[in-house]
Amino acid sequence: MDLRTCRARTLCACAVGKRRGRSAGAATRMACAPAALGPRALWAVACGLLILVPVPAGAQRGRKKVVHVLEGESGSVVVQTAPGQVVSHRGGTIVLPCRYHYEAAAHGHDGIRLKWTKVVDPLAFTDVFVALGPQHRAFGPYRGRAELQNDGPGDASLVLRNVTLQDYGRYECEVTNELEDDAGMVKLDLEGVVFPYHPRGGRYKMTFVEAQRACAEQDGILASAEQLHAAWLDGLDWCNAGWLRDGSVQYPVSQAREACGGAGSTGAGGGTSGGVRNYGYRHNAEERYDAFCFTSNLPGRVFFLKPLRPVALAGAARACAARGATVAKVGQLFAAWKLQLLDRCTAGWLADGSARYPIVNPRTRCGGPRPGVRSLGFPDASRRLFGVYCYRAPGAPDPAPGGWGWGWAGGGGWAGGSRDPAAWTPLRV
Repeated sequence: MDLRTCRARTLCACAVGKRRGRSAGAATRMACAPAALGPRALWAVACGLLILVPVPAGAQRGRKKVVHVLEGESGSVVVQTAPGQVVSHRGGTIVLPCRYHYEAAAHGHDGIRLKWTKVVDPLAFTDVFVALGPQHRAFGPYRGRAELQNDGPGDASLVLRNVTLQDYGRYECEVTNELEDDAGMVKLDLEGVVFPYHPRGGRYKMTFVEAQRACAEQDGILASAEQLHAAWLDGLDWCNAGWLRDGSVQYPVSQAREACGGAGSTGAGGGTSGGVRNYGYRHNAEERYDAFCFTSNLPGRVFFLKPLRPVALAGAARACAARGATVAKVGQLFAAWKLQLLDRCTAGWLADGSARYPIVNPRTRCGGPRPGVRSLGFPDASRRLFGVYCYRAPGAPDPAPGGWGWGWAGGGGWAGGSRDPAAWTPLRV
């Protein structure tokens, strides 16, 4: 049999993953070499040809699968997922669509296994949900939140409730019967906002792991390259490079200028109108940059609290606590600005010790012609300069409704001091 005839009659592939190897017919076979051949290569034998396919060294630690060989036009299992992506927000409920078709004459209804996994790295997957007949199981953080939609025969769609920031990403829907399998990908995107971040220590101070931690502390996750590109299309302009979740370092420039990669430099957008500048993948334990974080819809509410007099950072925390709230994090303020349209031309303390304020409707006296969250950096925490932005979780009561709080009528205000709380009196805030 010549090569052309072989290609016409046989589909043959070998990839890295978790699935077991399966064959579809005695005349057509494929095999992957055992581990003794080494981690740098996979061998496949097809139609009398020996094919060498290089594989990254990290593949040995990822999924290993032999994709089955099909004879004819298609197999008995065909999986279809939605093109593009599905979009939700933090706290929402979303259906990850997946349907499958199989030849009932060839295989019975029993023995169909449905499995959902999440792609966490190019060669690494984490289990989300598996079903075999009446037996269903969700794994890890998906327990209690994931279940099958069960919308008739052939429906493998997964319902995901109380969506979190960590749920963002790509999911694989795999359907397996006794002899064959097929899989499709679904991308879950989240509505939200990308924001640049660096801590009090200054710019370009964080390794990749430290950037991950910093975003989490500010109610976010490291943004993806796709999210940063979308933010650039929406006007984000930031002339400092930051880590992204894939380990690359990039920064968005809406208005090209010499100090930000050159007036004639090109990026994702190309041309002289700016773009997303890309430093590529960097050494994540040695090199240091800022971070681009992503956050989504807030379950609670951010509000500005203006005490009778400006307060130091410690007094700001007490002021929010008196209103059943905590000092807002940077990500919470960005989410309130972007998604709840919070607009306030007054700087206030945030939990990381920075002072910022959100502008939806730009005006000259509030920082210029563009909307955004203005930053005054990290002032001296002991100086009493600002009010405070507070965050109240959903369902938390306000102990001082109508704008009233508790403080010292004489000489302390919200800054308080170590005085007897029993002597506090109501004050207008």
